[in-house]
Amino acid sequence: MLPIMTIAKRAGIPVKYLELYGNFKAKVSLELLKKSKPRGKYIVVTGITPTHLGEGKTVTTIGLAMALAKTGKRSVACIRQPSLGPLFGVKGGGLGGGRAEIVPQEDIGLHLTGDIHAVEAAHNLAAAFLDNHIFRGNKLNIDVDKIFWKRVADVNDRSLRYVRVGMGGGAHGLERDTGFDITAASEIMAILALSESLQDLRKRLGRIVIALDKKGKPTTCEDLKVAGAMAVILKDALKPNLAQTSEGTPCFIHTGPFANITHGNSSIIADRIALGLADYVVTEAGFGADCGLEKFADIKCRASGLVPSVVVLVASVRALKVHSGRYKMVVGHPLDRELSKENLDALDEGCVNLDKQIENARVFDLPVVVVINRFPKDTAREIAMVKARALRLGAFDCVTSDVFRFGSKGGVQLARAVTNACRTNTKFRPLYPLDIPVKEKISIIAKKIYGASAVSYSAKADENIKSFEKLGFGRLPICMAKTHLSLSHDPKLKGAPRDFVLPVNDVRPSIGAGFLYAICGNVMTMPALPERPVGERIDIDSKGRMAYVHK
Repeated sequence: MLPIMTIAKRAGIPVKYLELYGNFKAKVSLELLKKSKPRGKYIVVTGITPTHLGEGKTVTTIGLAMALAKTGKRSVACIRQPSLGPLFGVKGGGLGGGRAEIVPQEDIGLHLTGDIHAVEAAHNLAAAFLDNHIFRGNKLNIDVDKIFWKRVADVNDRSLRYVRVGMGGGAHGLERDTGFDITAASEIMAILALSESLQDLRKRLGRIVIALDKKGKPTTCEDLKVAGAMAVILKDALKPNLAQTSEGTPCFIHTGPFANITHGNSSIIADRIALGLADYVVTEAGFGADCGLEKFADIKCRASGLVPSVVVLVASVRALKVHSGRYKMVVGHPLDRELSKENLDALDEGCVNLDKQIENARVFDLPVVVVINRFPKDTAREIAMVKARALRLGAFDCVTSDVFRFGSKGGVQLARAVTNACRTNTKFRPLYPLDIPVKEKISIIAKKIYGASAVSYSAKADENIKSFEKLGFGRLPICMAKTHLSLSHDPKLKGAPRDFVLPVNDVRPSIGAGFLYAICGNVMTMPALPERPVGERIDIDSKGRMAYVHK
């Protein structure tokens, strides 16, 4: 690793804007934002529908930034901060791997500069203020059956999904049912990612609708007089974190909203600073194009006003085979050995997912570069089939990437394809207008992006939509919460399912973040640990470093 001062110099960040956290990581002052005028090309990396192991989207994001630097371009990667939940659960740290990773992985994966802990503290402070207000007489006349605000924790813990607080009553508070979400699903995490300044952060925190009163009117964090204290907790967390790739390319790591639960993109502030420094900024939209990319376009780009130049769509041969439905994958268990064997029929059947995700990316009138993240057992015939399929479906280009094994050298072909695509004229547009009813927006997303034939609503979702539209929240964009393992709401439906009915079980307000939040199917806002958590293999070595061991 290089000293973070050296990385800052490479990025063009003057020393006076750095706040050092040791030798290899730093926060960047928001004062630099005032000096940054976006000029670089804005590249968004998304993917096909992944397996539960992920298909190398972050590896590709990091490797592409490194490859652009190798070809002589000034480049910066912008990614989300990992959550402790996946780190100890299934996926691991989400910081790339092999020769295309962000370092120091241990520091970044565990705590970095404490941003996630700040989000957790601010969120739970609001929950404490809410319960204290009710206990002290409830002057705001809050309807305890219309409280939206839960508590959060940055671990996967199914036992916290439904809890009862205030048990015993009296001095212990009002006894009521509530629960926990994972911290990455907190509205505050989304607010942090979408805020443009400290003042904007403060206003958004004040707008958080924490409950409704008995007349159906919103009760906000401003009403509870807690928004100011929340802003104080978060003031340093709003500053982006500077780190480096394994080849010393600058990287901003900032905010970590989950893409299957919230909007799945890193911060606007980091992107804006990076676009003022670099020729090319590579950012990542979580999971498949149906999740992170749709929200990138319809939520993040609307909030920032930034326009992407190209979509990079990551695919892997193994995931496309899985989408044939011929292979069994179990969370926490090794891959089916048959996946490593050439099977052109299964690949051809599974490529329907690639077809649909290319279609989803092209909906936004952007050029699409498909990149095949290579694995050692991929065959030449399999690669050729995916390339032909992608080009036939309208991709600008389709190339292979081997940055995991070879670092920037394995991504030069991708870098050239992306720079060529960036020269095309784009007519970027969101998927839907904001001035249509909430249900119409949900229907457009469900039918055009997921392939559903219709949408069904629970009585609770219906009631909440009517209430939110009456309160004037109907013009906000929609953030869909659903499984990332299928284009549908059902993780068992692989490929490109059609003619299914998408169930919307609840719609919740995220007014501070600036969207309404639709819960589809059985998606959980507090994930659970698998049968064999990654955390079982994490230990500490004799030098005090995190190590993976076989148990």
